[in-house]
This record gives sequence, structure tokens and C-alpha cells, in this order.
Amino acid sequence: MIVVIVHMIMKPGTEGECIRLSREMTEESNRETGCLQYATLQSRENPRSFAVYEQYVDQAALDSHRSSAHFNRCVQDGVRALIESSTFEVFVPIS
Repeated sequence: MIVVIVHMIMKPGTEGECIRLSREMTEESNRETGCLQYATLQSRENPRSFAVYEQYVDQAALDSHRSSAHFNRCVQDGVRALIESSTFEVFVPIS
């Protein structure tokens, strides 16, 4: 299993567009073979702060996700332009 966690601070005024794109991305991603869970979260304290939690069966499933049409449309051509700052980490279970 592979888990990806992304923390994003969005540019002021872009929260609504981030939510719209994230809903589309979540719906499409959760249909992917090999995606165990994909969720986007918004902070209660700071509405510009978002987190994405992704869980995949293996690296091949993550690679497939990153090459999907919806990833390119929603993330590459969408959300990335709205981000003020972000961090991205990949985790694996401790055995």
C-alpha cells in the first residue's frame, strides 16, 4: 500500500474553484482500479488550507492515477494554478 498526503494553501479567492475541481477529482479517482481511497479536506480554521489523502494498492496504481486524463485536467491544468504553497509526501506502512 502507498499513501500520498498533500497539503495546500490556495491563493486568496480561489477556494471555490479548488472545491469544484476537487469534487470532480475525488469522484473520478475513487473509480480507479487500485485506488483504495481519495479524499480532499478543507480546514475549519483556515478555508484556504486543503489536504488531499490518497491511498493506492501499489506504485503501479499511483502511476496510473498520475497519468489519467482527470489528473491532467483537474490537477495539472486546474488546481496547480491556484496553489500559493504546498507540500507533498509519499508514505508506506511500517512492517
